[in-house]
Amino acid sequence: MPRVSKRKSEPVRSSEPAAKKQTKEVERIDSLFASYANASLDLIDPEGIEKLCSDLSVEYTDVRILMLAWKMNAKKQGYFTQDEWRAGLKSLHADTVRKLKNKLPELQKEVAKKENFEDFYYFSFRYCLTEDKQKTLDIESACMLLDLVLGPYFRLQVDSFVEYLKIQKEYKAINMDQWTNFLRFCQEIEFPDLVKYDACQAWPLILDNFVDWLRGKSTSA
Repeated sequence: MPRVSKRKSEPVRSSEPAAKKQTKEVERIDSLFASYANASLDLIDPEGIEKLCSDLSVEYTDVRILMLAWKMNAKKQGYFTQDEWRAGLKSLHADTVRKLKNKLPELQKEVAKKENFEDFYYFSFRYCLTEDKQKTLDIESACMLLDLVLGPYFRLQVDSFVEYLKIQKEYKAINMDQWTNFLRFCQEIEFPDLVKYDACQAWPLILDNFVDWLRGKSTSA
């Protein structure tokens, strides 16, 4: 009878090393959280964020800190919970300050993608609503946020809109619909000629007034 050769079974590769690596990463992320967190609150508060900014060599008002909050899907301005911190840093694969600092340019590129930028733009408005049931941003805060978030991409539009907002008297605050439609305005309307702007379309009245103001300036110039 011919001898039947027995194949040696392939060794089963354990997933334990990868699992251990992930566990170690989470432990380092949690340890980093503890170095910035307010122990009595069990979260990173504004003081902890200022310390983080110093370690990252960025200003507290730097847009990259807002991008980091977006990456964490942070719910309250100026505060990071441990779950938010862990989710954000795991996604960035950053378990040390040095790695996080090196990841900031990649985060900027990620935010700049069209589908991400719109989400970031909407997030930035919601994130700045600091009071319960708050629905609007005061004009001064809205102007600062527009300059920070949208200014680098649509400088002429933002500068003109901010100028208008600061001199007009009708509106004391900006709501989400107005905020959202200004991004649409920047994306769809040629500037500064405004030839495609049609007031009969579904634009908020504040933008109709803004365009009228711009055209008035152009006529009188």
